[in-house]
Amino acid sequence: MKRIAIIGAGASGLPSIKTCVEDDLIPVCFERTDDIGGLWNFRETREGQGCVMKSTIINTSKEMMCYSDFPIPQEFPNFMHNTKVMEYFRLYVERFNLAKHIRFRTEVLKVRPVKNFSETGQWDVEIKDLTTGAVTTETFDGVLVCTGHHAQKHVPRFDGDDQFEGQRIHTHDYRDPKGFEDKRVVVVGIGNSGADAAVELGKVCKQVYLSTRRGTWVQYRLSDNGVPFDFHRSRHFVYDIRRLIPREAWNFHAEYRLNRRFDHDLYGLRPDHRYDAQHVTINDDLPNQIFAGLVKVKPNVRRLTRTGVEFEDGTVEKDIDAVIYATGYLFGFPFVYHKALEVKNNQVNLFKYVFPPSVQPPTIAVIGCVQPLGAVMPISELQARLAVKVFKGERKLPTVDVMWKDVWKKKTEISNRYVESLRHTIQVDYVTFMDELAELVGCKPDFFRLFTKDPVLALHVYFGASTPYQYRLVGPNPWPDARQTILTTWDRVSYPYRRHSETQTRQNSTVYSIVVFIIRVVIILSIVIRWLFA
Repeated sequence: MKRIAIIGAGASGLPSIKTCVEDDLIPVCFERTDDIGGLWNFRETREGQGCVMKSTIINTSKEMMCYSDFPIPQEFPNFMHNTKVMEYFRLYVERFNLAKHIRFRTEVLKVRPVKNFSETGQWDVEIKDLTTGAVTTETFDGVLVCTGHHAQKHVPRFDGDDQFEGQRIHTHDYRDPKGFEDKRVVVVGIGNSGADAAVELGKVCKQVYLSTRRGTWVQYRLSDNGVPFDFHRSRHFVYDIRRLIPREAWNFHAEYRLNRRFDHDLYGLRPDHRYDAQHVTINDDLPNQIFAGLVKVKPNVRRLTRTGVEFEDGTVEKDIDAVIYATGYLFGFPFVYHKALEVKNNQVNLFKYVFPPSVQPPTIAVIGCVQPLGAVMPISELQARLAVKVFKGERKLPTVDVMWKDVWKKKTEISNRYVESLRHTIQVDYVTFMDELAELVGCKPDFFRLFTKDPVLALHVYFGASTPYQYRLVGPNPWPDARQTILTTWDRVSYPYRRHSETQTRQNSTVYSIVVFIIRVVIILSIVIRWLFA
């Protein structure tokens, strides 16, 4: 049996272990800390590893972020606090008995191909036991790199950095608002971390200034009728309609809906770019904080003074106590001694963000190094399923030339769509990318065949939310409970809201929402057609 080295026991490493086990491979997972969870395991002491803030709530709903054959318990909230995410991970580890495959407090120092790599495809992995300090080398038949993309803090340089007498930290080092009470704070960056920090600090600080270079579109977690927003967005039918509707019209519709919640112009947040040209910021409280004056939106920082901050519009805020950089991360794989995995400016050449095309045989894969418009967990799982099948020789990758063409195609699509930024180098659309991976794995549902054999299920799969369970209906390692789990999705969504005395669930909710959605799309299409041919 082949031995597979897995680096990291976080959201990507755990399904990688499980996938190896179910495909009769021997996984050995190296985790440098003493626990699972990676980014989602909040720690007061971080040991140089990124983790969420103490108050972080996940931005994707539980039905869209779970692993494909292990639904999140129905009593868990739809948008979970990080402690609930960790609880789910622990349940997953216990259910599939994964802990025995993990070596905690073990750091991977080097991964390099063996001398006869072209014949064996093997890798030497040099590891350090952080408890004893012992350094050893083991040989593996394959390697899954599951370290994510929150590796190294990206801290921009401003004039006057060295003169500023206040506190300067990155959100990587921000835990909670303790110590910031009655302070005047500037938060630089308006991504999810920046907005979360600004909102939390706004409740205790004397004043918070939120600095942004280009503004942002703000998406609430809840959509119409309190349904999770990704239930509406992440559907096969929606993505098919988007291909038919001009991009301008789709952006107009999305921006119109967001501006109905609050006017982005009025609140100083409207960006110059369109809705789909930047990773949207997900936050439910930011408009209220701005409305109450607790958070004030400012343009980009020009320079720091000894006690203040000057912005690009010429305004100066004095007596600033702290500057918090919510400016993202740089990722890389410095422990892999192979030029195919070199990263420059957050750019790496990977087929489906998994395989370096030039490494042959393909026995090293990167898992979870993507920035999806959706949840990363199901993507990581599907990437791991693909990698394991390739390692075993049960699935063949395209030719090297075809893989390179796909790599350059994705780079071109990102360049044409998104504003230039370090965060827009590994962007993927959830539904489209999941289907691409599933087609390679052999588990993509055939909608036409499904409609002829099981029309009720087909209705849910195509028009309903694209939950991960559908990728266990067919293909390798199917899950017998996938169909019933798809049909009962709404039961788990609605369960946390029920009063204890309630026994009835909302019947046919998915079908109802589908019908309403189709009517809306027809109306939008008629408006677009009239607009195009007026």
